[in-house]
Amino acid sequence: MRLPSWILYASITALFLALADSFIKFASGRLSNSLGLLFYGFCTFASGLGWVAVQHFRGVPLSAQPLGILCALGVGISFSAVTVGLYLTFGAGAPISVASPFIRLGGLVVASLVGLTILGEPFSLRYAAGMLLIFLGLYLVVAR
Repeated sequence: MRLPSWILYASITALFLALADSFIKFASGRLSNSLGLLFYGFCTFASGLGWVAVQHFRGVPLSAQPLGILCALGVGISFSAVTVGLYLTFGAGAPISVASPFIRLGGLVVASLVGLTILGEPFSLRYAAGMLLIFLGLYLVVAR
């Protein structure tokens, strides 16, 4: 069975998500949450600016539709809120081995429901079994 081409990108993204959680846990209690968010925002801004500059020098045209702009702002607001939530969660003493799976799997369920209900993506028994396993996994991880 050949895996879809996006699996590589998703795997690398999952690695960086895990690194982000780990770095926030390591930073927790070593700087104020507001500074943590500021540093996150600076890195995000710098990488975005760099990407736009590279695209510009390669001659790739920049385009934006109003809905695209609103959704991109939603991404920024959402990831900023995630960062604040992670700092608060780990600052309150949550173990990364419990909090990170809870947050990530909980988010996966919500995103999956958006796919089903708003985007009209397909539902199947296999999908339902996977969701059931996620809920079972959440219970087993949290209810030690």
